[in-house]
Amino acid sequence: MADYDLEALSLSELKKMQKDIAKAISTFEDRQKAEARTKVEALARDLGYSLSELVGTEMKTTRAPAAAKYRHPENPSLTWSGRGRKPQWFVEALEAGSMAEDLAIN
Repeated sequence: MADYDLEALSLSELKKMQKDIAKAISTFEDRQKAEARTKVEALARDLGYSLSELVGTEMKTTRAPAAAKYRHPENPSLTWSGRGRKPQWFVEALEAGSMAEDLAIN
């Protein structure tokens, strides 16, 4: 390992060195991870499996769609569950003087 006299370096040289060290650490970690993955894949292959079979796939959880709570007064195909951003037709109806209860599905 090189011996540096850090006191003799300027601020810009120290910052460049810091940046270079951070990059070297990052690439070292990336190489280590790639090497570990290669070893694990080879072991799985030797046992007759693929790595994805052993690790499994990430299961996505999906929520059931929320039931509609509000319906457009003139176009019943337009509904809103009350979740998320208010649809434009709902905002316009409120601005026109309607109450949310007027648009509610009974």
